[in-house]
Amino acid sequence: MDAKTKSFILDIINSRNDLTLATLRPDGFPQANTLSYANDGMVLYFGTGRDSQKVRNIQYCKKVSLTIDVPYADWNEIRGLSMGALAEVLPDDSAESAHATQVLTKKYPAVWDMPPPDLASILFVKIVPKVISVLDYRKGFGHTELVEVQAGDLSA
Repeated sequence: MDAKTKSFILDIINSRNDLTLATLRPDGFPQANTLSYANDGMVLYFGTGRDSQKVRNIQYCKKVSLTIDVPYADWNEIRGLSMGALAEVLPDDSAESAHATQVLTKKYPAVWDMPPPDLASILFVKIVPKVISVLDYRKGFGHTELVEVQAGDLSA
């Protein structure tokens, strides 16, 4: 991936708080959820209830899709990302769960002002993009660019 495209992608990921995640239910229906995330480069993390449907869906099929959109007032300003990715439910007490906690609390420090959650009911999910459709209508209405993500692209 070229440096300009990588910078565009990271600018959007770093500047937004929410994404819409689509997972596949065991009954074959897709399910979309809006959730808050934090990131380390292009790797995304979120926390969720251990018994949530999205966790069951990810355990059923780790392939997910997601979108991250930038607000706009005019269609000629539409920018965003649509990703095909692999999601992984992180093991409790793992280094990766600790890292997810770190990046999430760094992005959302107000979490420390909230009543402490029952940590036994929460787990963390890691999302690694494999392909990204970059939307930038400033380059022309409907402009998209499909980018395959390599391991070296993931870091900031």
